[in-house]
Amino acid sequence: MLLDERREVERRLDRLSGLAEARVRGYGETREALSRVEAFLAAAPAASSRLEVLTGEIFGEVIDEIEVNLTHAVREILAQDREVRACREVKGNRLSIHFEMVNQGKSEDVMSGQGGSVCNILSVGLRLIALSQLDAGRHRPFLVLDEQDCWLRPDLVPRFAKLIRKIGDRLGFQVLYISHHPVDPFLGEAAKVFALRPSREKGVEVEVLVDRTEGREGLSV
Repeated sequence: MLLDERREVERRLDRLSGLAEARVRGYGETREALSRVEAFLAAAPAASSRLEVLTGEIFGEVIDEIEVNLTHAVREILAQDREVRACREVKGNRLSIHFEMVNQGKSEDVMSGQGGSVCNILSVGLRLIALSQLDAGRHRPFLVLDEQDCWLRPDLVPRFAKLIRKIGDRLGFQVLYISHHPVDPFLGEAAKVFALRPSREKGVEVEVLVDRTEGREGLSV
């Protein structure tokens, strides 16, 4: 009887010893994993700072080129010595950019500068730049500008249309330009000009004013 009890105690001791060893191994593995996590977290601030530097270096030249192109567009259309500046910062490990105008050393809000004309110019410029970066084999080079001259002064519309036509021709883009402005500024720039007028019989009457589309891609209004 005592022998059986002794054997049972030994078996229980063996089980408890095995369980203790497993717990010790588990504790060691947990401590090791915790150490790795702590090391990773300790490296996070330095990694974030390095990521910010790398992001600035990688995109710096691209943003510089965008600034130059947009500044050229603003100066050509407004005929004023203004500069487009891209303010860059990293938020949540992502590059954040907002644009502002520099006029005689002073910053201006692009949303309100020149009555919104600057916003129109930058909006179209960024669209053209984005489209130029796409794979032409997978994306049709076609851009729709719907009332993108809505804040432009009427006297600036001819320059605006001319610049879009020049860029479209140079990059091989087809541009559909929808505008509420009179058609006169577009007659010499667009490959094809449509005039839409209300009609009691048809609802909308479409008239083709200019058609130079044979063998040409470019601005359509």
